[in-house]
Amino acid sequence: MNAELVALAQSAGTTLVGLMATDAWERTRDGVVAFWQRARPERADAVAAELSNTREDLSADTDTEGELAAEWQGRIRRLLTDQPQVAEELQRLLDELSPSTSPAASASVTQHASATGQSRVYQAGRDLHITEP
Repeated sequence: MNAELVALAQSAGTTLVGLMATDAWERTRDGVVAFWQRARPERADAVAAELSNTREDLSADTDTEGELAAEWQGRIRRLLTDQPQVAEELQRLLDELSPSTSPAASASVTQHASATGQSRVYQAGRDLHITEP
């Protein structure tokens, strides 16, 4: 297997498991199952179940992320070994799922505030936790 396909399998496994704990999970799962349906239809249902099991494992113990990613890297590498022609489609799927190209990643937050006297302003682009009395 050439180095490009190995790198693609590694990237796919890492990306897949990394997205399991995000809001993009359903879109990710659907994309991966659809990809498998086209590449190996007889395995698509099993892959869907394996994805769910992996997500449950990750939810139970986040320290297993690297191990789970390695498992998916192996599955994907075996698929690419048997069917190298699907590599381009897999790369397109990864490009679509990539957090850096998702609509949420390209959104920007602009905030403006002013405070006078003894007032305070708290701003955040995401979660904000204030613990002072």
